[in-house]
Amino acid sequence: MRFGQTSEQSAFAAALDDLLSSSEVSAVSRDWARGETGPGLDLWRHLAELGVTALLVPDAYDGLGASPVDLTVAFNRLGYHGVPGPWVETVAVLPELLTQVDEGKALTAIASGEVLATLAAPPRVPRALDADVADHVFTLDADAMLQRGDPGSRRQSVDPTRRLFEVLPGDTAGIVDVGRALELGTLACSAQLLGAGGRLLADTVTYANQREQFGKPIGAQQAVKHLLADVRVALDFAAPLVHNAAVELDAEAPTAARSVSAAKVAAGDAAYLASRTALQVHGAIGYTREFDLSLWILKVRALVGAWGTPAEHRARILESLLEGR
Repeated sequence: MRFGQTSEQSAFAAALDDLLSSSEVSAVSRDWARGETGPGLDLWRHLAELGVTALLVPDAYDGLGASPVDLTVAFNRLGYHGVPGPWVETVAVLPELLTQVDEGKALTAIASGEVLATLAAPPRVPRALDADVADHVFTLDADAMLQRGDPGSRRQSVDPTRRLFEVLPGDTAGIVDVGRALELGTLACSAQLLGAGGRLLADTVTYANQREQFGKPIGAQQAVKHLLADVRVALDFAAPLVHNAAVELDAEAPTAARSVSAAKVAAGDAAYLASRTALQVHGAIGYTREFDLSLWILKVRALVGAWGTPAEHRARILESLLEGR
């Protein structure tokens, strides 16, 4: 198995970094949290021009028909730069579901970046993200019935950029096989967490090399070095699990669901460790909403429980291992 990126994937990641580094994403995120979605929608269209929205849309609907590994490359960079919006739902999940019910017009619009889409899929995804902004809102019931819906009441998230809504079900789109779609959503969330954790570590290393105490950067202290090294190790151990889960999903391996859960747990634990360490090293300034660090800390806290809690995924791993005995 190849655990490194191909040259094409590295170039794709570099192109995303170039765009997002010059897009003032922190300001876009703060606007999005206030309901001022114009800058975020502009950024959505720019990312669509790089092919992000078309990744999993089939060729027949003007998509790229890319692999889950390509998906993780994109979502790692989206997480690193903290891009707001229903990316998991629009890019990772709904192309799989809408293909099954032959929603060609919606798929073509998703691929081009013309529309945003979101869904609620209880119990793993009880509420729809950014339903008030999305052009298409869906819900999945317990019988795998995909229905169109309308935004209901809004619910609070620890991350102000995640605007969660109840969904009022409407017209039926059809019966779907939800398994692969939900695994893709969980995988994309795991890649986001990995990227966000990497950003927290990078910003903390930069701060530790700039902040001085007693005439020396605090990063020169052995205790701080150990804290940062622990985060680096956790992220580096999680990354192959995310990649392996993507490879297994692509190959439709029988252990793919277990691998996705393992990736989500590892990426969530690593990103959460990165956020805790970032707070410890930054000190009081890390708690302030005005400081950009808070955007990633709150995002990580929300994403750890999104697309299945750590307890749910650990239980699924255990159940899978016991079944194999």
